[in-house]
Amino acid sequence: MSQPQLHVVFGAGQIGPPLARKLRAQGHAVRIVRRSTAAAPEGSEVGPGAAATRARQKPPSPGGRVRAGCAVRERTATAPAKRLLGTDNRGSGGNKQGRLTVRHRGGGGKQQYRIIDFKRDKVGVPAKIATVEYDPNRSARIGLLHYRDGEKRYMLLPHGLKVGDLVVAGPDAEARVGNALPLASIPLGTTIHNIELVPGKGGQIVRSAGGAAQLLAKEGDYATVRLPSGEMRRVPLRCVATIGQVSNLDHENQSLGKAGRARHMGLRPETRGVAMTPRDHPHGGGEGKSPTGMPPKTPWGKPAMGYRTRRGTKADRLIVRSRHRKS
Repeated sequence: MSQPQLHVVFGAGQIGPPLARKLRAQGHAVRIVRRSTAAAPEGSEVGPGAAATRARQKPPSPGGRVRAGCAVRERTATAPAKRLLGTDNRGSGGNKQGRLTVRHRGGGGKQQYRIIDFKRDKVGVPAKIATVEYDPNRSARIGLLHYRDGEKRYMLLPHGLKVGDLVVAGPDAEARVGNALPLASIPLGTTIHNIELVPGKGGQIVRSAGGAAQLLAKEGDYATVRLPSGEMRRVPLRCVATIGQVSNLDHENQSLGKAGRARHMGLRPETRGVAMTPRDHPHGGGEGKSPTGMPPKTPWGKPAMGYRTRRGTKADRLIVRSRHRKS
């Protein structure tokens, strides 16, 4: 006959108590863990911190009711490395002549720019991830690398890496998450990010949170890569890419919750064109709530909302399949 064992039942709903009674009848010790003390069955206890967790999650203001942020438990440091900070050249939507070129920008809290190693040009030197940090300048998390020779650099943190993991860059490196290799050394079908378009210039595409591209083929001096937008593009085989997917996958589920948080991020309010006067916007004017009365336009009369503004460049010859193609 088997020895009596301690069984822990999580939840005291319709299934938990009958299961506990059956186990006790067989001579086993049973402990029921539940969230609250209301109508607690015999032999049950409240889970650690459950009531306190709900109390902390209660929104202190109406703006927090729909707010949804990203998890902070993965961060291991609150202050950046001082030697890896640069000047923040973020403007308020104007050019050097003072003319406003981008609307709805300005203000916001002060931010320190973190210098990120997009080139990953320290070949053959292993580095250990010392900290996982938040970067206010991008949606992805960043990791502080401690190289074996004593140098420190920031890198875009791939999904799945944690403090203490080792990464290395170079053509002879193993094709695993966090390592940076030329496309010529990466196996087909591998998920990659932080991809160079010009050899030695540093990663330029697939750098935002959750971004991932796939290496599809190699032919001649070029590799075919499928980007997150669905576009298929040829990239030189000498270009370097990092293995894996960019971290902070929950960024797309984030909700600011209130207007004040958007202002802290440097975003200013947007006014609808139909709410303006005819002299301020082509959609303005009319009695009461009026339709635009025309195809959508910008405040300067140019077509908007779906009108393609991408100009043809020399790089268009490298696009194998457009992101607008349905099949």
